[in-house]
Amino acid sequence: MADPKVYLLDGGTLVIDASDVHWHIDTGTPVRFPVYSVLVEHPDGLILYDTGFDLDHVNKVLPFELPLQTPEQTIPAQLALCGYTPEDVDIVVNSHFHFDHVGGNKYLTNATTLVHTAELRQAKVPEPFERLGYSDLSFDHPGVSYKPISGDYEIVPGVWLFETPGHTIGHYSMLVEMSNERSMLFCGDAAYTRTTLEKEWIAGFHLDPAKSVQAIRRLNYLGRTKEADIYPSHELASFETWKLAPEYYGGN
Repeated sequence: MADPKVYLLDGGTLVIDASDVHWHIDTGTPVRFPVYSVLVEHPDGLILYDTGFDLDHVNKVLPFELPLQTPEQTIPAQLALCGYTPEDVDIVVNSHFHFDHVGGNKYLTNATTLVHTAELRQAKVPEPFERLGYSDLSFDHPGVSYKPISGDYEIVPGVWLFETPGHTIGHYSMLVEMSNERSMLFCGDAAYTRTTLEKEWIAGFHLDPAKSVQAIRRLNYLGRTKEADIYPSHELASFETWKLAPEYYGGN
């Protein structure tokens, strides 16, 4: 049986302080980082993990993050590179509901949104320091179809969500199992960089630092035991070495 095809969709870049990438490290140094989505073409459905940021929203609410996004880096344009339209997506999963992971949800009008029950509640009633993170509520668009879940969850055979809270209360990472090449483990914001994974340096923005460290350890364990390559969320040096849509992984 052929492996699923996995496309990495380029959603543009943002800028944050280095101390937000690694807590308390290198304060005052701006870092430009990538934002990407993962499209999984599986016999049982077309799945999109994370949907990037909405340029208008960031320019209006968080202009200090200096967003760069061309028309070709929007969700509709990136899906088109893979031969799809937003209406073709069956399932959307957001690692969490921060603004740079939900900006394209509004286009996915036919999809079922898998949502961690705790994450949806937190997005609607966040802690005061989380309000900018959860500032884009366009994921809750008219007609959205939610499927609440919790715990580890198999979306379709071989595509798993693993709970990795800490950055947010209901954060999910995604594993795509492969038979003919290395499996792929997508961290979401449980791990911004490879340094995060190697040194257990958590991100400066987090809900629970102790759980953030536990999530990093879980990702390393899953990568080892599932024989998976691990893909951090916001590291330009790593991102620039990956195959981007219309190229893909798997499919063999």
